[in-house]
Amino acid sequence: MPLVQIKGIEGYLSLEQKQELIRRITDVVVSVEGEGVRPVTWVVVEDVSSGAWGVGGQSITTEAFRQLAAQTA
Repeated sequence: MPLVQIKGIEGYLSLEQKQELIRRITDVVVSVEGEGVRPVTWVVVEDVSSGAWGVGGQSITTEAFRQLAAQTA
């Protein structure tokens, strides 16, 4: 039974974006392991509190992550 865990900063992704991640990640697992695992493939999207996520020794808030993502888009 495949289990994929995705963690992200709370408030960054909408429910619809999380659902799309679940669909697409499941499709990727199935493309590697076969269609038979679709019914038992678990994808968990977990939110980490804003400020409780760290990158390079610095905590990151939801707003700071949005700004970072906008710069790289």
